[in-house]
Amino acid sequence: MVTLTFPDGARREFPQGITGLEVAKAISPSLAKRSVAMVLDGQLADLSDPIARDARIEFISREDPRALELIRHDAAHVLAEAVQSLWPGTQVTIGPVIDNGFYYDFFRAEPFTPEDLPAIEKKMREIIARDKPFTKEIWSREQAKETFRKMGETFKVELVDAIPEDQPIKIYRQGDWFDLCRGPHMTSTGKIGGAFKLMKVAGAYWRGDSNREMLSRIYGTAFARQEELDAYLQQLAEAERRDHRRLGREMDLFHFQEEAPGSVFWHPKGWTLFQLLENYIRRRQAEFGFLEVNAPQLMDSSLWVASGHMATFRENMFLTQPRDDEERVFVVKPMNCPGHIQIFKNGLKSYRDLPFKVAEFGKVHRFEPSGALHGLMRVRAFTQDDAHIFITHAQIAEEALKLNDQILSIYEDFGFSDVTIKFSDRPQKRIGDDAVWDKAEAALMAALEASGRPWTLNKGEGAFYGPKLEYVLRDAIGRDWQCGTVQVDLNMPGRLGAFYIDEHSNKVTPVMLHRAMFGSLERFTGILIEHYAGHLPLWLAPVQAVVATITEEADAYAGEVAAAARKAGLRVEVDRRNEKINYKVREHSLAKTPVLLVVGKREATERTVSVRRLGGEKQEIMSLDAALGALADEAMPPDIRRSRREPHPGAAAAQAKTGR
Repeated sequence: MVTLTFPDGARREFPQGITGLEVAKAISPSLAKRSVAMVLDGQLADLSDPIARDARIEFISREDPRALELIRHDAAHVLAEAVQSLWPGTQVTIGPVIDNGFYYDFFRAEPFTPEDLPAIEKKMREIIARDKPFTKEIWSREQAKETFRKMGETFKVELVDAIPEDQPIKIYRQGDWFDLCRGPHMTSTGKIGGAFKLMKVAGAYWRGDSNREMLSRIYGTAFARQEELDAYLQQLAEAERRDHRRLGREMDLFHFQEEAPGSVFWHPKGWTLFQLLENYIRRRQAEFGFLEVNAPQLMDSSLWVASGHMATFRENMFLTQPRDDEERVFVVKPMNCPGHIQIFKNGLKSYRDLPFKVAEFGKVHRFEPSGALHGLMRVRAFTQDDAHIFITHAQIAEEALKLNDQILSIYEDFGFSDVTIKFSDRPQKRIGDDAVWDKAEAALMAALEASGRPWTLNKGEGAFYGPKLEYVLRDAIGRDWQCGTVQVDLNMPGRLGAFYIDEHSNKVTPVMLHRAMFGSLERFTGILIEHYAGHLPLWLAPVQAVVATITEEADAYAGEVAAAARKAGLRVEVDRRNEKINYKVREHSLAKTPVLLVVGKREATERTVSVRRLGGEKQEIMSLDAALGALADEAMPPDIRRSRREPHPGAAAAQAKTGR
């Protein structure tokens, strides 16, 4: 007998080997009817699986969020059957579930095209309507290889060979069609439902190896309900409208070209935006006592061997080739931390010098595969708002908590109020002893709990040198972006020989906190553009206003308006072109200019401006002084506005001390 424990805590005994479906029927026929899978000791499993030991058991319906992965997995199998039904002789390879959907890779002489997708979808709906059960069989290794070999499925033969000897060979059938698969699956194809869509086709090398066969990949998505699919497709359409690459062209911010893959060519307006972000972070970190530094781009590879990067990060690093007059190999820095440790080591440090805080807008280079590059979101050369704090063990929780609060306040300034914190613990590939990791994880967890903020566990996703907190922003259309990090490092300072003198005159290795708030300035710029759909807040707009003339009689006055606006601290341009005002409005709206100050003969005479807002139909006539005063106040960065409203605690303390 086996004892099964149910979600409500109830326990019942059943014969050993009973299947999940039989258990469900024994409880309630309606439960068996609505269940599509079971969860045994936290793991999804087929309802048809026999239960061999005591376990916690739960039955899930297709509406359960945990069933979504099964819906998409089953849809991938149906996609493969549909393709082979329409194009006999096509070989199937792998079809995994991915974020927001699934894909299946096929091998055929002629790649699929988008025009093929409607026919495949139609065939998939036919297969789903047949509602054939998914059944699992366990085959011998040789039986599987021989069967697939006779079918001409050479990729499946290779997959069988790749399965470890101690694992069973599972075959799942849906009617007459079958596939090699780890499972699990729902009870039948009909449980997939109709809320699915094939999205696109692409090329992919077998097993990601450019020396192997090129496959044809079909992407799809599926949901439990049609309204969820509709919402997802609407989000995709909105994301396309907000695509930072298109908006970057329309706003004249940046471009990319083949001669510098993964590197940004910043145009004047784009560089203005970049500097606004950089200066904002510079002001914010100065509030917290960070000292700005700059470390070399090229450093000897021996430093990266000592730091541990060469062993764990080598495939992502750019290295120089030795020359006749220089035998050493240099690394184009992929990270800033080793350089900051060298700065800390220069000159003897005492415990009284801690925390020692250094920050750098460090340009780093990492080799990303060309297929992974994506505008500003995935580049090879980018700028980190990177900082490192050298502290004692006793200071970890306090300093991590300060960083946590500052990072969250920064995101609020940029309009991100929905922020998730993830605790990422030790990865499999790491440096340092487990005892060291235990201390680092415990200290960071203490800071996280002290913050009182909700968080989730990101198992095994820490950096190779230490655990970290990750800050995930949700944008205006519901997408998540991982940006800031706080990482506790008890490994790298010691590897690179950093130490301070404690109160007992002993040499002690410091703890190092890694901190990034935007993460990558390039990527954060792309996120901002898409979050605001190009309609940046006035304080971030590269050009905050354009003075546009209606008639050439207002040309001189337009110059006076622009000069007064610049004196008020606004970034303005003048448009005196001999074009109709409606044409100018359309053009500057496309460029996402927040404000148009329209002037004609009447405005010049009365010293007024007609204020037109981006996206607005109305215009307001205001005196020049009133309009510029209002715009200058609106354009004030939020941190400066706060500092003027609430003096910094350090300034208040200094005033109290001096009596002024």
